[in-house]
Amino acid sequence: MSLSDLDLAALVRPDSVHKRVYTDPEIFALEMERIYGQAWIYVGHESQVPQVGDYCTARIGDQHVILVRDTDGGVHVLYNRCAHKGAKLVAADEGNVGKSFRCPYHAWTYRLDGSHLGAPLKNGFAGTCFDPADPAFSLRPLARVSAYRGFVFASQAADGPDLATFLGGAVTSLDNFCDRSPLGKVEVAGGVFRVLQRSNWKVFYENLHDTMHARVTHESSVAAAREEAKALGGMPFELHIMDGNGEPYEFWEKLELRAYDNGHGYMEGIFNPGAAERDPLARAHFATLEAAYGAERAREILGMNRHNTILYGSGSPHTVFQQFRVIRPLAVDRTLVEIQVFRLKGAPEGVFRRALLYANIINSPGSNVMPDDVEVYARCQEGNGTDGGDWISLHRYLGTDREVPGGMVSTNGTSELPMRNQFKAWRRYMAGEAAAGRGLHVA
Repeated sequence: MSLSDLDLAALVRPDSVHKRVYTDPEIFALEMERIYGQAWIYVGHESQVPQVGDYCTARIGDQHVILVRDTDGGVHVLYNRCAHKGAKLVAADEGNVGKSFRCPYHAWTYRLDGSHLGAPLKNGFAGTCFDPADPAFSLRPLARVSAYRGFVFASQAADGPDLATFLGGAVTSLDNFCDRSPLGKVEVAGGVFRVLQRSNWKVFYENLHDTMHARVTHESSVAAAREEAKALGGMPFELHIMDGNGEPYEFWEKLELRAYDNGHGYMEGIFNPGAAERDPLARAHFATLEAAYGAERAREILGMNRHNTILYGSGSPHTVFQQFRVIRPLAVDRTLVEIQVFRLKGAPEGVFRRALLYANIINSPGSNVMPDDVEVYARCQEGNGTDGGDWISLHRYLGTDREVPGGMVSTNGTSELPMRNQFKAWRRYMAGEAAAGRGLHVA
């Protein structure tokens, strides 16, 4: 049965959403068109393509794309498709193509900006409409590409808000991410983790700011951390970051949850090692920032404590531990999560090693924490495939949120404000308002 805009709107209520938004393949296909075909989506970081001809591949919704460094130093985002037979141009996750792309099928070549360069035996095209200057015979670039402090985003829509407007207040998290470097620059380092989740892409976004789940879902890893700490006679960093999920409900209730327009937002941090004066590494990090910015600004930078930021449609940068969890939908019940770890240029090397340690222990495929989440995500997907009920509750602290410029802030850290905010954006996207140029704003 075809879904009308009216049908889609009926799936989202102020206090609940219908389970079909997670299980219906037709809705997923529309999301790829109306959300991922319109919004600004994170493609990759400029540091992943430092040299001319360097490229990395990514997905924007159901589209395969290439991020590549051109001879003039700029970057381009191109659809990964040869203009001849439609072959996927590059298959590796990353590499270097020199000064041009060459299709492995019939050797059509393209400049790094995607424009047609050459094809063997061109005399065979004589008398046809083949024209190297016609964009139809070149690699197609995405409609819009923009970078913010090295983070490259692209939109498949020719019209709509610019990147800064789209990100709104959430851009302050990217600023803090980079400002923690005394040079104001970061780079992807240490490889990329990949986790395949057997669940709909929206489940992960909701969980990022779901403070009610931590002490329940991660009960076993918290218990293991505390048992090991008892045996050691202390709580080293490796165990401390696992133990944080076990804080009492009173702790979570005091955290700030902020929701911005377009589905973005952030959750206040659980802990902030960068502000711990008794930590030798934190003191060394502070000293590099103090030398670059002055003591007051250094304290301001390290004092901004955010756990997970949501850039809706792209993923979640974590400013304190310098990583970006990139969320790539694959199917209605399959989601790929890529965890990129960043080095703060000019900061003590120990800060990077700590970020790697955090990623390994908390977010990697072999971590002690992420498998808890992946398991319950899959259970949600399976449970919503049964006839046990149709609606998913978003009632916690409904109607108590406080309005702030560009969005809302929770009055209680266990509020389901972030989920309600995401579905307000979802509903507007799916109604086609982004395509109509009306923009997305929290109602």
